[in-house]
Amino acid sequence: MNVARLPRPRWLPPSMAARLYLIIFAGLMLAQGLSFALLYAERMQSATAVMFNTLEHDVGTSVAVFDRLPADERPRWLNRLERDNYVYILGPGEPGHSLATARSRGAVDMIAREVGPAYHVYGNTIDMSPERYQVHFTLHDGAPLTLEITPRMKPVASWLPFVFVLQVILVLLCTWFAVRLATRPLATLADAADAMKPTADGPRMSQDGPTEVARAARAFNTMQDRIAQHLKERLHILASISHDLQTPITRMRLHVEALDESAEQRKLLDDLRELEHLVREGLAYARSAHGGSEAPVRINLGSFLESLVFDYQDAGQPVSLEGPIDGTPTVRAQALRRVLGNLVDNAIKYGGSAEIGVQRDPQGASCITVSDRGPGIPEEELDRVLQPFYRLEASRNRDTGGSGLGLAIAAQLTGAIGGRLQLGRREGGGLVASVWLP
Repeated sequence: MNVARLPRPRWLPPSMAARLYLIIFAGLMLAQGLSFALLYAERMQSATAVMFNTLEHDVGTSVAVFDRLPADERPRWLNRLERDNYVYILGPGEPGHSLATARSRGAVDMIAREVGPAYHVYGNTIDMSPERYQVHFTLHDGAPLTLEITPRMKPVASWLPFVFVLQVILVLLCTWFAVRLATRPLATLADAADAMKPTADGPRMSQDGPTEVARAARAFNTMQDRIAQHLKERLHILASISHDLQTPITRMRLHVEALDESAEQRKLLDDLRELEHLVREGLAYARSAHGGSEAPVRINLGSFLESLVFDYQDAGQPVSLEGPIDGTPTVRAQALRRVLGNLVDNAIKYGGSAEIGVQRDPQGASCITVSDRGPGIPEEELDRVLQPFYRLEASRNRDTGGSGLGLAIAAQLTGAIGGRLQLGRREGGGLVASVWLP
């Protein structure tokens, strides 16, 4: 049953690492921003409360000092008595309108209660962008005194933004480290799964690290051992059956050859030859799973392919080599020769001839192609024909002698040596088999 895949949101990155980065960093930044906002609000309230708690007493003392000083001494005390949020002006101040905020009205009332009615205290608003209001006094000698208040606060230290930037950098580093620790085992597991082979010589996962990672590594290693064991048992059974069948088939063929020549005898001999071919192919398929046991060597690719082509040409087979070929890849030579031999035999059988060539991808990897002009394979069947004992009705039948194992052997042997076999339709008709070298 096919399960419909839900579309991924466009804003969500494709990799798990990027998603973890986004989630952890966004969560930490939201928490940090909330903490910063709460701290700012609390410091603002505290600073406002402290200012208003000390404002009335400080202003009362300052007004009393100005009232007792001689008129010519008062200008020298203006700088001494000013503060960050308010200054004193010797004069009537600026004209304005009535107090606009509850905070300004409360401040003027507190100051009026502190200094008393003798100073005729009143206030007015000068501006609201930013807020600025004045409190007016009349000293005992009749001189006007004005207190100009600008209620701006600096509840946050100037160095705090730098600390916030440093915290963001630390959050990024911690997020990167945490995501790396969380996703590295997954990447290692994926690499080990990609490199897993039918034999037991695949890479083993390290069982060190956290408990969950060690448990997953042990489970993967155990699974790999079980798969390798099952495949070995299956191939061993196939090889044993194919081997044990050779003796009775040979004995039957000898008995049939001893009979008088007739149409029935020829038919029986054809059946026995087909059965012998099937048994040999079964043995070859069983052995192809262990092609990776051969030691890899560096070869001259041009000389290697020329030798293969000359062997076929000496046997009178129409096999040709196209284009100049260079390169010295490190491969398992005997296994690669068996793969190419199966592909060439397949091309000759169904196309009448075979053409061998070499291509290179932009990264420099070598790809050996075997092409023919036969009937080809339908697009939807290209993957299926690589399965063992799968035959196309139109071309793999008793008349051609196909067993359904030639391409399967080539595919399995290519995978065993670390390569990849891919089939494709040829322009103008025919089949192209591409062997990507490891």
